[in-house]
Amino acid sequence: MKTSGAPADLVEQSLYEVRRTIHPRAVRGWFAAWRWALVWATQLVFYGTAWLQWNGRQVVLFDIAQRKFYIFGLVFWPQDIIYLTVLLIISALSLFLFTAVAGRLWCGYACPQTVYTEIFMWLEQKIEGDRVARLRLEAAPLSPRKFALKAVKHGAWIAIGLWTGFTFVGYFTPIRELWDAVWIAATGPWETFWVLFYGFATYGNAGWMREQVCKHMCPYARFQSAMFDNDTLIITYDRERGEPRGKNAISRPGKGHCVDCNICVQVCPTGIDIREGLQYECIGCAACIDGCDQVMEKVGFPKGLIRYSTITAMERKLTRAQMFARAFRPRVLVYSAVLWIIIISAGVALWNRVPLKVDVIRDRAAISREVEGGMIENVYRLQIMNTSEAPRAYRLSVSGISGIRIPGEAVIEVEGAASRMVPVKVRVAPGAVAAGTHRIEFGIESTDDTSVAVREKSVFIVR
Repeated sequence: MKTSGAPADLVEQSLYEVRRTIHPRAVRGWFAAWRWALVWATQLVFYGTAWLQWNGRQVVLFDIAQRKFYIFGLVFWPQDIIYLTVLLIISALSLFLFTAVAGRLWCGYACPQTVYTEIFMWLEQKIEGDRVARLRLEAAPLSPRKFALKAVKHGAWIAIGLWTGFTFVGYFTPIRELWDAVWIAATGPWETFWVLFYGFATYGNAGWMREQVCKHMCPYARFQSAMFDNDTLIITYDRERGEPRGKNAISRPGKGHCVDCNICVQVCPTGIDIREGLQYECIGCAACIDGCDQVMEKVGFPKGLIRYSTITAMERKLTRAQMFARAFRPRVLVYSAVLWIIIISAGVALWNRVPLKVDVIRDRAAISREVEGGMIENVYRLQIMNTSEAPRAYRLSVSGISGIRIPGEAVIEVEGAASRMVPVKVRVAPGAVAAGTHRIEFGIESTDDTSVAVREKSVFIVR
């Protein structure tokens, strides 16, 4: 745009690209079937698991208020943070492994942004029509028909978004209680806020922003190349076979197999042209492979003009068997070995996990005192956490000093998945030990299962 009084060759140019709406074309094929299979699998798990019950409780419930996480009969407490750490490590290593082997598999098939965008685009296609119909509707002036179609589409998107937000919050507040509260408009302020927040985040990300999330907001797109090498399976265009391209490639000898139909661009959810090489916007969904294979089948050319391959395989013209054989390279083997060692170790630790935790806290109000008979007494507070679903009785004992004992009956009952703070008096005969600090050890053992037992250290003070 020419500015007033400026030289004729001075032009004002925007530094920001104007976003164009992408209307991907629907495609069918092997990879599209896999993508939809994972859409169904992830959503059945996400929406369905929240409603399952286990021993009268929700099968998966993160009860932050009570500081308890219930997962398939296991009860995790804040002291079990190590398991969350291990889970995050496993997730990170899995991501590194899958990316080293076959690129952005997570982005293309299982990422929530991809999954919900796929669902929203399917609804858009069913309501507004195929790609051509949507483009015409987009260019048409506002009319009652256009307004009605847009209203129905956005209403369906908002409904899915709110149901998603409701389900997500249902993993932190018992979903059946939340359902009853929603019907009588009695949800708390935090439940209401998070349902609306996650609902409209889903609506905005999957319905409006779509590829912009992958291109500009997700950090994975930026550092993925650091995990690629020449033997990583990526989506590639066979230039040697496809060029020179042209729409009359079928009738003119010397042309490549690419008929320049642009279907690979039309089906791409991020709007890139894979024929220009791998770009960071590519999420690895393989829609271009399915689209190109359909065209190749129609024109009588072999499939695979666009395919999963590696840089090494393209350069050396390796067979599929040779290409896959190179997948088992040192980098992948190290990732796999470390990942399996951590998974097996975590599994063994969970299997052998004792469903009992104890914290010993000294009573600071009475460090050491003399009681009847001249006995020296220290008082402790034991927080006993029963991490099993069944109620249990525990027998307390103490050791470390000759003649040390707990007066009275030392059996404590704790409800299932509950904790109990118990004051415990420990006594030593006068003159049994010298003044000072002495190490002792508490033993807590289930009365009906001797394998459920822990020992915790503390100190006994004599003044």
